Amino acid sequence: MKARIDELASLMQEYGLANARLKGEDWEIAFAKEPPTRGVTVASGSAPSAPATAPAPPPAKGAVGTPISSPMMGIYYSSPSPGSPPFVKEGDTITTGQVVGLIEAMKVFNEITATISGTVSEVVAESGALVQAGDVLIYVA
Repeated sequence: MKARIDELASLMQEYGLANARLKGEDWEIAFAKEPPTRGVTVASGSAPSAPATAPAPPPAKGAVGTPISSPMMGIYYSSPSPGSPPFVKEGDTITTGQVVGLIEAMKVFNEITATISGTVSEVVAESGALVQAGDVLIYVA
């Protein structure tokens, strides 16, 4: 069991997870650590989440506003399910705490929320694309 816990802790550190919970028939393991505060918050109820540790890359050519970057590596989704409208699109007004996308990491969907209010000036990431920690998802002006 110790080897399994060590492996899970290593994976948590490797992927920058802030929370992890696993349950078996007669056991349960939970990890938690506080992520540093940055321009992006990750939340998904009791699902794992990660701090935004990598600096945002330089703005894209013509990009205007404050970047909201991916806090982790994973698959970016712009909508809650296939066929659903996107969480945000260019020109939308967003508020602090609003969900702007999802990152799927290790089969867990993590909500990406904005910590600033403003107007979406550019959506950079493509839905279904692999993103790295620090990749810009959207710009907010």
